[in-house]
Amino acid sequence: MKTDPYYTQAQLFWLMLLRLFIGWHFMYEGLVKLMNPHWTSLPYLLDSKGPAASFFIELTQHSALMNFINLANEWTLLLVGLGLTLGVFYRLSSVGGMILLLMYTLSHPSFIGADYMMPFEGSYLWIDKNMVEFAALGLLCVFRTSHIYGIDRILKKKCPVLQKFKLI
Repeated sequence: MKTDPYYTQAQLFWLMLLRLFIGWHFMYEGLVKLMNPHWTSLPYLLDSKGPAASFFIELTQHSALMNFINLANEWTLLLVGLGLTLGVFYRLSSVGGMILLLMYTLSHPSFIGADYMMPFEGSYLWIDKNMVEFAALGLLCVFRTSHIYGIDRILKKKCPVLQKFKLI
């Protein structure tokens, strides 16, 4: 079985563009949060209305845990974005981004009748921008363009153990 599928130029262009756009989005969101010393996920978590709302609201009751959550959210966004943009630890970055988006969706699903402090940018029913980006990351995870254009291409040759453990 071939490990590097053949892509047409158009397929590769659009997959790379999608990868760069999502990578930029994650990276920018992480940077904005890291650069704002007053940013916290506290209001977002307190506003949870999803199936795991009680879990997310309970997290806000512990200040040390909130500090960790804020730091983890900021750095995960940044690292996922860098991984996608540079094509390094691409599969790990894709899955990490999917997990983050799933957590956001569990906290703030686009259900009928759910009112949030900050309204959604549009009118959504079940599928919002987080779910669209989740599906796009799933697509990118199985079409590993980082083996064609990205640092993973180099790592694949220099550190085969990373590929063995499916990190690239």
